[in-house]
Amino acid sequence: MRLVLDGDWSATVTGNPLCICPRFDFRDQCVRVAEYADVKEWQQSLGDTFGSQEWLWDDPDELRFDPDSRELVGAGFRLPHEAADTEDCARLPAVPAVHPGGLRAEEVRDFRLEVTTELCRAPGDAVLTCLHDLDVLGEPLEARVGIAPDVALLVQDGAVVGWSLTDPVRYVTTGFAAPDPAPPAPSTRALFTACMDLVTTPWLDAVRRRDPAALSALRELDRRLRDQREDRDRADALLALIGELVEECGSR
Repeated sequence: MRLVLDGDWSATVTGNPLCICPRFDFRDQCVRVAEYADVKEWQQSLGDTFGSQEWLWDDPDELRFDPDSRELVGAGFRLPHEAADTEDCARLPAVPAVHPGGLRAEEVRDFRLEVTTELCRAPGDAVLTCLHDLDVLGEPLEARVGIAPDVALLVQDGAVVGWSLTDPVRYVTTGFAAPDPAPPAPSTRALFTACMDLVTTPWLDAVRRRDPAALSALRELDRRLRDQREDRDRADALLALIGELVEECGSR
């Protein structure tokens, strides 16, 4: 299958998906599929690869390719700030199933991968699906290409129209750190959904307006995260954002 990105830039689906575990940096609301462990290694990887990357004021999603083999070696995606309503999320087709596959660029040339604009949350946040436009929901998907464990590109009419992350709470971490390999605790799953509610609904706007009820709910969520005894790495990763909001908005 040939996929089109950025209008005239294309890649071919291969049988070699990445084996790299995704990392969901909750504070920065981005998902990284790469082996670098810090900013220095990330910057080095950009110099050694080609594809889509941030540049000055431009902040697109990332797909990075090896210049010799032209094979995909890493990716980075930013979650949209806008969440689709429940009715639109329910329209997201369940088929086709994810088919594992890598990507091979058809030429060594940089391109720009636009960030998505709409976030569809499955019940219980079992899957986060990010789309370029809700118009995608009006037509069937052609394919879901699993470029890495639990990370898939959504394809419609030969073009990449979004991406998805399955079981996102499993991959929650801070910065470039690898996520905890142990399964998430049930209580962490509930806290994750509460945190997603905060960052993707009018609750966040109310917090920034310093609405008393919203601030009270924010402080309660902060307390629950701090009191979480198990799964501390994930709880701390969620706190990196929630605690920051409390300091900015809820401490007055």
